[in-house]
Amino acid sequence: MNYKIAAVTQDGLYLSSHFGMAPLYRVFTIEDGRIVAEEQRPKPHHGQHPQHHHGSEQPHADMFAPIRDCRVLLCGGMGSPAYQKALEAGLEVVLTGGEIASAVQAYLQGRIDHDPRRIHHH
Repeated sequence: MNYKIAAVTQDGLYLSSHFGMAPLYRVFTIEDGRIVAEEQRPKPHHGQHPQHHHGSEQPHADMFAPIRDCRVLLCGGMGSPAYQKALEAGLEVVLTGGEIASAVQAYLQGRIDHDPRRIHHH
């Protein structure tokens, strides 16, 4: 089975604890349970949208546009509006922390822990 995993990051190495502020996605292409390709994609973020208000729907929708081809989203934390938008976009959202490489491997091995306490309620 082939699919893509997106990881939200500030620095390219670690999962970002705040989805909205992170400027990058690292995207992994998975084939037969193995990483076969990796790329970095720019992500719209709150720093680019100073008019962003947490009650607004559109900024979060725009943030998911670069990963429309992904099935899984790994993130260190996100607000409840963004979390809902991710689910509505059909993403499997896994909230966890640490290094991206370790999180992707844990996901592939079926041993990643989703921590719903990482959802920030506004």
